[in-house]
Amino acid sequence: MPHASEHSAVARPLGAREADELAETLKALASPGRLFVLTELLAGERTVEQLAAAAGLSVSATSHHLRLLRTLRLVRARRDGRHVFYALHDHHLVELLAAVRHHHEHVHPPAPIELPAAHVKEPG
Repeated sequence: MPHASEHSAVARPLGAREADELAETLKALASPGRLFVLTELLAGERTVEQLAAAAGLSVSATSHHLRLLRTLRLVRARRDGRHVFYALHDHHLVELLAAVRHHHEHVHPPAPIELPAAHVKEPG
């Protein structure tokens, strides 16, 4: 867990440059394909082919998403021989994805699951 001195206060004034940079990050998260890729990386490192298969995307589309995510420092890459393994850039992404999903569940609660009625024998 990061030390409290690692970050500035969230409620500090927002400058124009930081607002632009945050907007670019949020735009990157506004893609279902990139969200599938990022969510798959919660389980750990994956290759492009593994991510493509898990997200139901082509390898080409997955590579395109990963290039953008790397540029924004949302994912990092590690080469091992002929393979490149991708991972979330840092723990903040885990927390961000969790917060977004928890917020979604809060404002869009899942429908209750109806259980089949139990067969109750009538006395007699």
